[in-house]
Amino acid sequence: MKTLGLLGGMSWESSAHYYRIINQQVMARLGAPHSATCLLWSMDFAEIETLQHAGEWSALSVKLVAAAQKLALAGAEGLVICTNTMHRMADEIAAGSGLPLIHIADATGQAVREAGLHTVGLLGTAFTMEQAFYIGRLRERFGLQVLVPDAPGRQRVHDIIYQELVSGVVLARSREVYQKEIAALIARGAQGIILGCTEIMLLIGQQDSPVPVFDTTALHAHAAVDWMLAP
Repeated sequence: MKTLGLLGGMSWESSAHYYRIINQQVMARLGAPHSATCLLWSMDFAEIETLQHAGEWSALSVKLVAAAQKLALAGAEGLVICTNTMHRMADEIAAGSGLPLIHIADATGQAVREAGLHTVGLLGTAFTMEQAFYIGRLRERFGLQVLVPDAPGRQRVHDIIYQELVSGVVLARSREVYQKEIAALIARGAQGIILGCTEIMLLIGQQDSPVPVFDTTALHAHAAVDWMLAP
């Protein structure tokens, strides 16, 4: 089994689910009492959030590259970034650490294609829904048409993530907001919905959507275990 490095704490709520899913998958595939050989670097999300909203992406890249390098020095053989948004600097992190990086959009795009879908709705932070690093990769590598909510909808989705989900706050009224956004995306032609923020799985599941839901947290964690156990 290869040793996985996890860049987490963005937020720790979803990083805890990464750790759980990865260990559960290793045990399921190898049998009890196997567990994952992994290292976790957990960031202070208050610092990350401040820099994100200030548009200080270069400073964020420096912080994450430094953390990835420390994971490499500690023995990590590959990396996952436990958040969709921070894949904005995935190339810099991979290059700076010298380690292979399992990309969350690749795990997601592959799952969507395997489901036979070509048009999907995307919910996530405003950064993920509005910038090219994520949608562009899904389009270019997997040929997907990606729909996002309108501007007020994107703001509602974003605010619920940062004001509630990153702190583990899960409210029924916020679930209703997301369900309405999902319905609007389906009305525009979405055949499936990507939960493109690793905290959204705390709020939304398959029971909340009449079309397939793609949980990026679980898909990414499963892809990481595939890599860890590959010959």
